Amino acid sequence: MRFEEQEQTENKQQDDKKSYFGWLFKFTTSALIATVLLVAGTLTVFNYNESAESTPKKVNATTEDNTIDPTASNSSVVQAVEKASDAVVGVVKYAQSSLLSENSKAGTGSGVIYKKEDGEAYVVTNHHVIENAQSLEVILSSGDKVKAELLGSDPLTDLAVLKISADKVKQVAQFGSSEDLKVGETAIAIGNPLGMKFAGSVTKGIISGKERTMPVDLNKDGNVDWKTDVLQTDAAINPGNSGGALVNIQGEVIGINSMKIAKEQVEGLGFAIPTSTALPVIEDLEKEGEVTRPYMGIQTRDLSSISNHHLQNTLKLPKDIQSGVLVGGVQQGTPAAEAGLQKYDAIVQVDGQKVKSLVDLRKYLYEEKSVGDSIEIQFYRDGQKQSTTLKLAK
Repeated sequence: MRFEEQEQTENKQQDDKKSYFGWLFKFTTSALIATVLLVAGTLTVFNYNESAESTPKKVNATTEDNTIDPTASNSSVVQAVEKASDAVVGVVKYAQSSLLSENSKAGTGSGVIYKKEDGEAYVVTNHHVIENAQSLEVILSSGDKVKAELLGSDPLTDLAVLKISADKVKQVAQFGSSEDLKVGETAIAIGNPLGMKFAGSVTKGIISGKERTMPVDLNKDGNVDWKTDVLQTDAAINPGNSGGALVNIQGEVIGINSMKIAKEQVEGLGFAIPTSTALPVIEDLEKEGEVTRPYMGIQTRDLSSISNHHLQNTLKLPKDIQSGVLVGGVQQGTPAAEAGLQKYDAIVQVDGQKVKSLVDLRKYLYEEKSVGDSIEIQFYRDGQKQSTTLKLAK
């Protein structure tokens, strides 16, 4: 019995050793296989990344990968300039036209050829460029000098129209819509800063603001006689650029460069007369030599520029009236005086249309009405809403 028990014990120990070595072999084999697979996978990933990095990436100006091709933008600007630049000219003003003094220039500005017809071409420029000129000369982009005739000018919008021979005129500008512009759009100024030495200079920026108004001092006595509508841009506009073109990315003229704010603490504030304002004036100046406008006979101020305290306590307006036109004064013998308007009346509607500002009022009068037309004005006086009928004069 003892022998059999000992034999059984020895057999059991041998079986245990076989089981242990079998397990150790399986474990070692599995670990080796796992290691090989891990190393192989690592090498594969490494080789893939190395190949991807060494392969040049193609960048396209598409919306799929949200990349931008700067050359496409530059090309558009170049094309816009090429489309408009030859229509931008120099305008030279001479103080006297005698033989001995004809070379004494009184000033140099810019202009835009906008029309060519029956052997003649027409140029729009600024009123202040040609003001007090004894004679005028236009210098084409080719350098040719052409005598110019002044057809008419308008100090309120700072515009003037000249007529020249079309013999050497190669290009006519195309006008675009300033009303469709959006703030942030590309704006390109073309003109002759500091005279013809830098003729045809191009500067690029954006439309910084729309429906701005700039004061006009007709008598140069420090009093504001008018406010003209302008586009604001940060495209550099310098002396000599006046009368030149402000164009969009399609090469269309959207404004006539007019002025800049030149102060030490100010940068990038240039202004142009929008085509929506300029085109009707250009047409009148070309055909009539002057601009005929409907006239009310009042001095005005935007209600939006007045504090709430005065709106409610001084003018006694309802709280919901925050915009309109305040009558600052009424001239005797004018349509406004005959209609019974008084100082401090607050105009809020004309012919049932809301008037939010002086720009709104002028836009309606100049684009929708003519001299001799009658308009119905709704206004507040001492907190009471009233109305009157006014017949527009010249």
